[in-house]
Amino acid sequence: MPEEVIVIASWLEAYLVERVREAAPWAEVVHEPSLLRPPRYAADHTGEAGERSEADEQRWRALLGRATILFDFDRTNKEALPELAPHVRWLQATSSGIGQFVDRMQYPRRMPETVFTTASGVHARPLAEFALMSMLGHMRGLLPTVHAQSVKRWERFAGSDLEGRTVVIVGYGSIGQETGRLAGAFGVTVLGVRRRPEGIDPASVHADELCGPDDLMEFLPRADFLVLAAPHTAETEKMIGAEQLAVIPRDAALVNVGRGSLIDEPALIAALESGHLGAAYLDVFAEEPLPLEHPLWSMPNVLVSPHSGSTSDRENRRIVDLFCENLGRWRAGEPLRNQLDVVRLY
Repeated sequence: MPEEVIVIASWLEAYLVERVREAAPWAEVVHEPSLLRPPRYAADHTGEAGERSEADEQRWRALLGRATILFDFDRTNKEALPELAPHVRWLQATSSGIGQFVDRMQYPRRMPETVFTTASGVHARPLAEFALMSMLGHMRGLLPTVHAQSVKRWERFAGSDLEGRTVVIVGYGSIGQETGRLAGAFGVTVLGVRRRPEGIDPASVHADELCGPDDLMEFLPRADFLVLAAPHTAETEKMIGAEQLAVIPRDAALVNVGRGSLIDEPALIAALESGHLGAAYLDVFAEEPLPLEHPLWSMPNVLVSPHSGSTSDRENRRIVDLFCENLGRWRAGEPLRNQLDVVRLY
């Protein structure tokens, strides 16, 4: 009998399932796509809404009952997961920002013997590219150009260049560092804000300067761009409000690829409406989906992205790369990559 039973709980391509089997010949790998929600787009881990038949639900719950390792959360039984999967000792998530969800579901208390690992790092490149797209688009007048096209107005204008600009990146982990690396290639000065900057050579993480959260207000007056890439924690919630936005230079742009909870949205809207903040390029929001009546939808200096900056058709391959590495570590009794700190929630 296999020592472990790995149950794949969200849609995964067949060739990637085979990679998991090759990486863990010591385990039974269970993949039942007929019991999983089909994806709406590449690397969709939520899937189309729908319910299983009673018979299929019983089959699925029987599989959960055997699982010792889960690839992803079972979103169809998230409330009852601890009771339905009592033998699970490790769960590999397909998302990076799982801390608030895990805390809300009280999984650390209800599954005290289970280790949770995140997909941190998997989404660094696509989110960094979203940030760079926003920065380049801002300098080249992307939003005004799209608006002019929509009303068929031909009016030449002068854009500007990224070279010589300054970006402040709050949350200087894998996403922040990749953003800093790409920005640096365009001649942008990179100021990184991270929880513990002490003892880190800025150049080693693609930054020109680093500081801690307490010194953020010293960096903000230098920002042509403010990029938010921090997780949602008690310390980061609404960390960017009216006070912070007031010291950012006029016409600067804000990019949020972290969490909507990092920003005081009414303060952001006020700064955009007054013209103090030049533009906002937003992939995340305090409430998602963004309500139809929300003012951000219709503001000419705002790009609304439906939390898709991180999504890539290469995402599942990257997640399986991480999972397979962690499978080797699990087998060898070594620490797993990206283990969630259930106190800090990242």
